[in-house]
Amino acid sequence: MSRTWLTTRAWLLMLPLLIVMVGVIGWPLAETVRLSFTNAKLVGTGGEFVGITNYAKMLTSSAFLKTLWSTLWFALASVSIEMVVGVLAALLLNQRFYGRTLLRALMILPWALPTVVNATLWRLIYNPEYGAMNSALTQIGLTDAYRSWLGEPGSAMWAIILADAWKNFPLVALIALAALQAVPRDTTAASLVDGAGLFQRFRYVTLPHLAGPLMVALVLRTIEAFKVFDIIWIMTRGGPANTTRTLSILVYQEGFSFQRAGSGASLALIVTLIVSVLALSYGTLLRKTAGSTH
Repeated sequence: MSRTWLTTRAWLLMLPLLIVMVGVIGWPLAETVRLSFTNAKLVGTGGEFVGITNYAKMLTSSAFLKTLWSTLWFALASVSIEMVVGVLAALLLNQRFYGRTLLRALMILPWALPTVVNATLWRLIYNPEYGAMNSALTQIGLTDAYRSWLGEPGSAMWAIILADAWKNFPLVALIALAALQAVPRDTTAASLVDGAGLFQRFRYVTLPHLAGPLMVALVLRTIEAFKVFDIIWIMTRGGPANTTRTLSILVYQEGFSFQRAGSGASLALIVTLIVSVLALSYGTLLRKTAGSTH
């Protein structure tokens, strides 16, 4: 067979997949781009062409800037906690002790829970009247009155960050634990013979093997955290006073709650662009990290 025929056959085999991708991804994306340049009120309607007015209004509005900061803060805090707790959990579960297999299995449970279930569970924990959080803190003497953790601007975001980190740190732990299995035992034994301390062994023996896998976990979790919608919507719907509102929630409100499909579409494309830049930046960093470990 000629090279041209093989290439043509390959494209013919991929044609059904390409058609599906165009229908599922290409057409909705093109429709979103079209809507973003109009003043359409509802998705699927025409609207009048307004140029880049929607983009200018979104990028200069105080609501967008405040929501962008809330989104960045949520992603930074949540992912940081997940990375630290995940690595510590992986180091613990990499040790030999009785019941290690059971503990590894139990650790997966938070990550396996659907986000709806996780959010509902934490809403019950934070309930100001009968929640377990208030009960526990009162009994150990850290507080003398019940608080509305999700109803106070100062604590609502932190409460959601804790709930999100609890659900997702097992993913980081599993990735780190898999990487720890590949650390050569003779290298670790040699560092012990040389008198290396616990921190030195982690810094010079363990961490180089964790760098690449942890960067993958960092990329995945940062992108997911930046797009967060479900857990916050279920727990607070962006309140109180929009202090927990993220960009995804703002897109939903603009496009559906406020019936401003044009500005909602422009905001959705702005969020897509930010996530794409994050993904490309992390991808470049990941390649450099992988190159430096070889």
